[in-house]
Amino acid sequence: MSASIRFDASLELDGKSATGITVPPEVLVALGGARRPAVSVTLNNVTYRTTIGSMKGVAKIPVSAAVRAAAHLEAGDAVTVELAVDTSPPAVEVPAELAEALAGTPAARDFFAGLSPSRQKAYVTRILEAKQPETRARRVAGAVERLARGQASW
Repeated sequence: MSASIRFDASLELDGKSATGITVPPEVLVALGGARRPAVSVTLNNVTYRTTIGSMKGVAKIPVSAAVRAAAHLEAGDAVTVELAVDTSPPAVEVPAELAEALAGTPAARDFFAGLSPSRQKAYVTRILEAKQPETRARRVAGAVERLARGQASW
């Protein structure tokens, strides 16, 4: 992680449930001036990776419900934000059963390896969202079939 930048802000509610933190223009400049830089964010000792977005022309750091819960934050809370440009390649943690199934199907494995991290994550998320083991197994099998056919989207 590169040198970090700290600033104080408020966790803002945007709409019904979306929360974010406004990024001051001088912070964007200090991060290199890109409109949507990939960053590592630390809030209350909880660190996560994201991309600074824009809402109604204002630069924002998105803060998911999971991050808010882990950091013990709610909309309206004051928070010290620590940011650093994230230059590490995006990593997708592949569940063991999908990795095992891909290992047995080289065409699917190779196609999956060539997908963008966001496409890989979409496949992984679909599998991880299954609540029942049978559903998860069906989704793994379906994913391998789709990937072997060269289908990038679920």
